[in-house]
Amino acid sequence: MSDTGFRIEHRYLELPESFYTRVQPKPLTDARMVTFNHELARQMGFHAGSAEQWTGVGAGSELLEGMDPVAMKYTGHQFGMYNPELGDGRGLLLWETIGPDGRRWDWHLKGAGTTPYSRFGDGRAVLRSTIREYLCSEAMHFLGIPTTRALFMVSAKDPIRRESIETAAALVRVAESHIRFGHFEFAAHHEGPEAVQTLIEHVIALHFPHLIDLPDDERHTRWFEEVVERTARLIADWQAVGFCHGVMNSDNMSIIGDTFDYGPYAFLDDFDAGYICNHTDQEGRYAYNRQPQVGFVNCQYLANALLPVMDEDSVRRGLRRYEVTYNERFLQNMRDKLGLAEPEDADLSLIMETFSMLHEHHIDYTRFFRGLSSLYDKGHAPVRDLFVDRSVADEWLERYEQRLQKETRAHDEREYAMRKVNPKYILRNYLAQQVIQEAQNGDYQPMEELLQVLRRPYDEQPEFEKYAALPPDWGKHLNISCSS
Repeated sequence: MSDTGFRIEHRYLELPESFYTRVQPKPLTDARMVTFNHELARQMGFHAGSAEQWTGVGAGSELLEGMDPVAMKYTGHQFGMYNPELGDGRGLLLWETIGPDGRRWDWHLKGAGTTPYSRFGDGRAVLRSTIREYLCSEAMHFLGIPTTRALFMVSAKDPIRRESIETAAALVRVAESHIRFGHFEFAAHHEGPEAVQTLIEHVIALHFPHLIDLPDDERHTRWFEEVVERTARLIADWQAVGFCHGVMNSDNMSIIGDTFDYGPYAFLDDFDAGYICNHTDQEGRYAYNRQPQVGFVNCQYLANALLPVMDEDSVRRGLRRYEVTYNERFLQNMRDKLGLAEPEDADLSLIMETFSMLHEHHIDYTRFFRGLSSLYDKGHAPVRDLFVDRSVADEWLERYEQRLQKETRAHDEREYAMRKVNPKYILRNYLAQQVIQEAQNGDYQPMEELLQVLRRPYDEQPEFEKYAALPPDWGKHLNISCSS
């Protein structure tokens, strides 16, 4: 490791020992570096002259001075049922670093082997799921959506049994915080009010420092309101870009409002409001159109955990911020996607009718909004050609253009702004599947090329036009499971 514009801390260890267990990673066999995020490394304040020098850390065979790996303990609601047995079952928090810009980063090694919280798992991660997390966390970041990030990943020769025998891999995931709603549920249900109070103050000190000087009651009330607001805005952003998380358990909800724990996620292809991306979600609890409500339910779980130390009225007021914040953010997101800068009362009606049309006619979500972003330049064809019945598109476009007459911006100015919020390139599941298949054959170049495309989702990138194509029939609605 060369220069270091960062300093090392491990503030999580200031929490009571019940919140973690020290665990040494279990080394992988013959590990090799797959990909290294040099741009992110520079932002974090260090430069790796050779990515290979980090292979040992990723493989769990080497710890740098200052690393003190711990498995975090938390609980949470999984598919609506409380599970007290949760915790980091295959990941370890290595240390925290502070970059030159003052930003804090947790380093989390995912796939490090068994911990006391592994239950019946082997503590490992497989190549397939590690690539999916690496790709999607970077895709979400460049879409402008808060998320954990991928610093680097390694593969190894260890055979891992899932539905079949797969290849082992490990990911170093970084985030400003790995604390989840489930940490507070653990504190409230198993440790008592003092532990809840300690955890609140820890999170405020590290991640909400602008609240530190407020009186206790006001500090806690405002903090909870901000957590609720961040959660609501995050999910409104998911809905606007057509992202389905798949496993919105409360232990997968970040206390700072990041997209967290990428498992059976998907971006919508043909629009289906009730799309279920996780084939183990038999009841559709985490379907696309249920995500906003589930976000609120998770905030209720967090609220219940805070009641031992917070006034009930304050908690209720905080929860009310969810619906208000979500509705404001979602409406603004959709106005931006439609290029509507002059608010009209009828806009929400237009938006909901648009969703109904996309759902009824199975229209590709991303291509539709990208096509709208170039009507002045390219005409109606990119939108009309998505419809079997062109007359449906024509009727909608007529109404839309009537609405645009109330706008004051020039056409090119409006559409330039629309192309900044309507991506051309998203991480479609079939694209991820293609690079995974190549990687399993030892070729990681397709993954690197896809990452390059995903870093500029709003640009035209004519040399990569194939990545914006409609998915083949085999690539639509791929079933993704939780097994990783």
